[in-house]
This record gives sequence, structure tokens and C-alpha cells, in this order.
Amino acid sequence: MAFENFVVVVEERIALVTINRPQALNALSRAVLEELDEALDQIESSSGVDAVILTGEGKAFVAGADIAEMRGMSAEEGRAFGVLGSRVFRRIERFRIPVIAAVNGFALGGGCELAMACDIRIASDKAKFGQPEVGLGIIPGFSGTQRLPRIVGASKAKELIFTGDMIKADEALAIGLVSKVVPPEELLPACRALAAKIGKNASGAVAYAKAAVNRGLETDIETGMELEQNLFGLCFASADQKEGMGAFIEKRPASFVGK
Repeated sequence: MAFENFVVVVEERIALVTINRPQALNALSRAVLEELDEALDQIESSSGVDAVILTGEGKAFVAGADIAEMRGMSAEEGRAFGVLGSRVFRRIERFRIPVIAAVNGFALGGGCELAMACDIRIASDKAKFGQPEVGLGIIPGFSGTQRLPRIVGASKAKELIFTGDMIKADEALAIGLVSKVVPPEELLPACRALAAKIGKNASGAVAYAKAAVNRGLETDIETGMELEQNLFGLCFASADQKEGMGAFIEKRPASFVGK
């Protein structure tokens, strides 16, 4: 499928999804969000993808939502736009396979929210992050007020949201917003290496682990532990569990089939 605002390339079981609106700093319009949803459909229907890398073309990852489009929205239209963005980002968060954000530049507003919906964030040392919405008379609308405090803690999240301050990659690393910072030329190779490393493991086990972590963070620890135990048990119904443990005992590399 061809996209107007994205380039999707699958190589070595890794889907590289590039937001391709550099003239608008990859701003998120309704059309961009709807196409992102379609790109996820395409990847989900493929059995040959172990991980997704999401990045932006040019000097921005995503510089924010499309302000020109939002400017004239009514309250009802604004809410609908927030619902759309939140739904697509929630889909990324709950996507069966891991999604890695390769944050190449500005990740502001909706861009920061998009990065936070991904499982792992690796940033170029040129990247900058922020939730500047209050300076525009609005608040984060794609779940930024919910994910940022869960990632960096309530106090730091409130500081960033209330001030609209923009932070550099090194500070994002220090507060746990990203897991690694690399030079720009090393960003995609680092993300590809991480995706390939994840892809060597049993895909079903990785999917269960992602579900256990994400859903556990949304509930109390007892409920999370029960979820983990259930998913742990389900692993033993898989061919990959038999293969993984058999390979360990037999001292040979495992050959997983994704079942």
C-alpha cells in the first residue's frame, strides 16, 4: 500500500515507518493519524515483522499536531481530534510487536506523545522534547498528561507540562524519557540492532511480556501478578517454549517459529 505521508519499508523482519511531511516538520493532522492507523493495519497483517521502528523525515521526529488545522476547531471537533490521536497511540502501545521510536529531532506536543506511546525510545543527540500546549491555550490531547507522569514521575511531568519547556536529549535521558542517546548517524543503526536483538527471541513470549508490563502498570500489583502468572502459563502451550528449552538443554541455538 502506498501512503501520502509515510514511507514503510520492511527489511530483515523489521518495519521502518518514516513520517514523511518534512515541509510541515511531520506535524500530525487528521490525515496523518488516519494513515498511521492504516500503516499499522498493513504491518499487523504481515507475518514477517518482528519489530517496528518509527521515525521522522528531516529535522523533526514530529514537531507537534497540525496547528493550522486545529486553529478553527470547535470544542466538539477538538475532542474528536483528541480521541483520534489517543486511539491510534493506544494502538501503538498495545501493538503485539515492539515499537521503537527513533527520535531524530523535534518531538514536541503530539510528537512527544507519539514517542511515549512506543515501547522504547532512542534519541539522536540533536533531539528535543516538550509538551508546549499550554502556550497555545490548550493541554496535551493525545494522552500526554497520562503517559508523561507514568514515565518520568508526576512532579517532573507537571513541570514540563505547566511550563511548556523544551528539553534536550541528555536531560530526556536523565529523567528516563529515553533509554539511550546516540549521534545522529548512529540512530537508525542502533534502533535496527536493538530490533534485531529482540527479533532473535520467541515472538510470542515478547508479545506476552509487553502485555504483562503495559497492563501491569495500569493496575495494582496483585492484579498484575495474576496477569503475569496467566501469561507465563500460556507460554507453555507454545511450540516456541518447547523449542527454546529444548535448545538450551541440547546446547544449540534455538529456532523459533512464532507459535
